[in-house]
Amino acid sequence: MGEIINVSKIVECKKVELKERVNLLKQKGIIPKLAVISANHDEASKSYIRNKRKMCEELGLSQEEYVLREDITLNEVLKLVSSLNNDKSVHAILLQLPIYSHLDENKILMEISPKKDVDGFHPLNLGKLLIGTQGIIPCTPKGIITILDSLNIDYAGKVAVVVGRSKIVGKPVSQLLLNKDCTVITCHSKTNDLKQYTKMADILVVATGIPHLITSDMVKENSIIIDVGINRVNGKIVGDVDTQEVLKKVKYITPVPKGVGLTTVLSLMENVVYMAESF
Repeated sequence: MGEIINVSKIVECKKVELKERVNLLKQKGIIPKLAVISANHDEASKSYIRNKRKMCEELGLSQEEYVLREDITLNEVLKLVSSLNNDKSVHAILLQLPIYSHLDENKILMEISPKKDVDGFHPLNLGKLLIGTQGIIPCTPKGIITILDSLNIDYAGKVAVVVGRSKIVGKPVSQLLLNKDCTVITCHSKTNDLKQYTKMADILVVATGIPHLITSDMVKENSIIIDVGINRVNGKIVGDVDTQEVLKKVKYITPVPKGVGLTTVLSLMENVVYMAESF
């Protein structure tokens, strides 16, 4: 029988370290500040923003929110981003996705200064990730590595299979695992016979949004499973992995909920603090 990873404990330990870094910044007269731009009516996004605000308050960070009206123009949003880029009190800018359909997401993201791009989506930051130099790492992939690091595993030569190729999770986490000397296989919706690849995985990361896609016959004995999925089924939140069945076979698995989502918010805070330190 495997073990469900206590992600809450990992996050609490990391918070202690972060508070110390924030206190050092405050001694220098610097209060790390995050500007959040919200342009949607999505309830999940509102919940995510509330969680971020709560952790900002807990760690002593400042968060300023800009809730945009539905008829706002792209030019108005770009002007707001430009003013935040030039505001020296703001260390990090977050565009909360999704946004209103009439707005151009890519144009807005490209307008955010790479130095304030807290999500790490700017091509300059993604390029640094590709070549393995210090930069802003997207929050969910960064959180996944935080969880794996806590297990004290030796990455070198491990077969890591990532199911999903989004720019938010799949592609960046594949690169991070490659940077740690794993042998990485990235699977997606067009992959034939997914099972043949997932059964090879020492480390399996699943980010598809398909409830219980991964079953016990698809995983390797004593492997490590990172379930990024958040799906609502019959009023319950479930992951992309059939946790209870898979748990009988693997060594470690993340829970859903209270799993990767917790480290995503933590990683955002870490990025804000890092940016304030680098300002």
